[in-house]
Amino acid sequence: MMTSPYEKYRQSSVQTATPAQLLIMLYDGAIRFARTAMDGISKQDYEKSNLNFGKAQNIVKELMITLDQTYEVSKGLYALYEYINYLLVEANVHKSQEKTEEAIGYLTDLRETWFQASKIAASQPEITHG
Repeated sequence: MMTSPYEKYRQSSVQTATPAQLLIMLYDGAIRFARTAMDGISKQDYEKSNLNFGKAQNIVKELMITLDQTYEVSKGLYALYEYINYLLVEANVHKSQEKTEEAIGYLTDLRETWFQASKIAASQPEITHG
């Protein structure tokens, strides 16, 4: 089976990414799939919208499953992920651009927050114990 250069690059990117970069990639994917689903709605291509809503929901579910529940903030984040998933389901069922846009808005805000946090963390000197 031939692997395209893009596919090799993508696999390498995932394998060498930091946890923060992986999280941002997940948000990017969810946003991209939700936008593609919205495009399917506008073109009345409901197969396309359904497929891409499903992909976006799978990413949100993965974010929920992998959330570290030992932190208090995780409870609020989990509830927000639940709501985003609800919006994606409702958008798919009712072919709603508005609910899709709301979900994309939350995902975009979360992505930007994690992106900024990762930049701050990367600029901090590592603490060594010794």
